[in-house]
Amino acid sequence: MTAVQEHEIAPEVEALGEDFLAYLELERGLSRNTVGAYRRDLAQFGAFLQARGVRPADARHSDLAAFLALLSAGGEDSRPAAPATLARKVACLRSFYRHLRREELIDHDPAADLRGPRASRRLPAVLTRDEVARLIASPRGDGPLALRDRAMLELMYACGLRASEALTLTLHDIDLHERIVRAFGKGSKERLIPVGAAANAAVALYVREGRPRLVGVNVQALLFVNHRGGPLTRQGLYKIIQGHARRAGLAGRMSPHTLRHTFATHLLAGGCDLRSLQEMLGHADLATTQLYTQLSAERLKDVYFEAHPRANA
Repeated sequence: MTAVQEHEIAPEVEALGEDFLAYLELERGLSRNTVGAYRRDLAQFGAFLQARGVRPADARHSDLAAFLALLSAGGEDSRPAAPATLARKVACLRSFYRHLRREELIDHDPAADLRGPRASRRLPAVLTRDEVARLIASPRGDGPLALRDRAMLELMYACGLRASEALTLTLHDIDLHERIVRAFGKGSKERLIPVGAAANAAVALYVREGRPRLVGVNVQALLFVNHRGGPLTRQGLYKIIQGHARRAGLAGRMSPHTLRHTFATHLLAGGCDLRSLQEMLGHADLATTQLYTQLSAERLKDVYFEAHPRANA
């Protein structure tokens, strides 16, 4: 048996899935990225059932378990799915069949007892304060791109912004006088985050002297723009951060999300309480934020063993 391949969504799954996907986006408020991932998962699951001659509404627990087992084993055409990927597919199937049961389209939920592997929660990489300072100092000069990059790095670190949040900020989303930024996170949930003095000054300088030279006569609401004054893409942001990471001697250790992890870890180390950090990060679940307490504990151990004279005696 070969590995499960991704296909166009099978007609019978599509008929049931479109309402489910609309429910996720419109009622549950899940992000488009998450809904898109669930769409691909359903397409893959639909192709698997179609090959077995099973209708989605007639699927049994054994069909779902066989699907996951095949993904876990991989095959000639693909590698075994990672635990995190399998965990997401389990979540998709459980949510899908719960929805069908709620809509009274099925009498029995075959995914009710479905279990996947525990997705291992690796501790995210974070930077030290000195490394952050080196990174932010990397954009040199007073050219418009240097001003933009400094402002962007300062703001992402100061506010723990996701890449998507930084890219969609508009001029109206940041109040330089009150030093507040309004970010729209997953599911378009809005939150207000304080902006530190250094980041506020960097953004103010960029808005005053850098951005007008990039935008020119164009009408553009976005705060951060590319060299032509248009929207900055996710790939563009990644390349900018990777370039400055290399110049700062941090090659291989940086992604846009690294600044978010670093923001959270540094705030906790400075005494910020978990509830406040949860609100600033825009986490729906406090358990997600609690990951950073483990990270801080690991960092404390590193510092202890590096600094204490008898730690390694």
